[in-house]
Amino acid sequence: MLFSIYLLPLGAIAERYELGFHCYADDVQLYLAFPANSSEVLENCLSKIQSWMAGNWLRLNPRKTEIMLVGRERLCEGLLGSLSPPSLNGADLRVVRVTKSLGVFLDASLTLEKQISSVVSLGFFRLRNIRRLCPVLPHDSLSTLMHAFVISRLDYCNALYAGLPLKAVRRLQLVQNSAARVVYNVSCFDHITPTLRKLRWLPIRWRITFKVLLLVFKALNGLGPAYLRDFLMSYVPARLLRSESAGSLVVPRCQTKLGERSFSYQAAVAWNAIPIDLRFSPSLSTFKSRLKTFLFHFAFNDV
Repeated sequence: MLFSIYLLPLGAIAERYELGFHCYADDVQLYLAFPANSSEVLENCLSKIQSWMAGNWLRLNPRKTEIMLVGRERLCEGLLGSLSPPSLNGADLRVVRVTKSLGVFLDASLTLEKQISSVVSLGFFRLRNIRRLCPVLPHDSLSTLMHAFVISRLDYCNALYAGLPLKAVRRLQLVQNSAARVVYNVSCFDHITPTLRKLRWLPIRWRITFKVLLLVFKALNGLGPAYLRDFLMSYVPARLLRSESAGSLVVPRCQTKLGERSFSYQAAVAWNAIPIDLRFSPSLSTFKSRLKTFLFHFAFNDV
């Protein structure tokens, strides 16, 4: 907490150069949308940040500073050929195609393929180890292990998976299915839906929706970060209608499939699909309980 307060002036520097920024402890990320002929703003901002750090007994490590150009693959390749990367202390910063941010692999095209492959690989590795304990552990202990080492990993930052192609989500679903089979010692030839229902585990697709809606509820009720609230716009009809008090959100228009993966789009679509009384739940705990019941019923009736 004290270190975060100590770094507060970095935000003022980024805002002075009109850059977006996120900070988590000593992990600082700068965001800039720029035309193809201008990258000087980022370099000037980094130089100013380095000067501030030097005067405050801190050091900006060029070896750990990475640049990632996000956009369509063909466009990014063209820009990489025409742009010179920003430099720090006379050394060009490393331009990467994939970087790790708070435990999540982000790629330049935002496909999250590297992230999903990592989660799937680690999930099956842990499943193999837990399976060896099946003869000596009771069912409750196996279920606890699954939540701690496998399901928690599937749920980590899973709101990022919203809007991904179904083939990507299916890879994650295979891990959850395997975890359920291990807990109840179910054959791979048996249908997995009854086992998931028995465990009260929402399928991956609905776990993603659950996380998105949870973020929306927190943002709308002052329990989440302000920048998420800025992405949500309440629906106000042009004339007085009953829908004015429904608590709906405006679904932004998107011209591309990538745009439909944005938080503002996925959040509005998911929020408008739940019942009105659920949107106006009196507390976060009540909302979570009602939402899981609603999605559980919807998911397994849909199967």
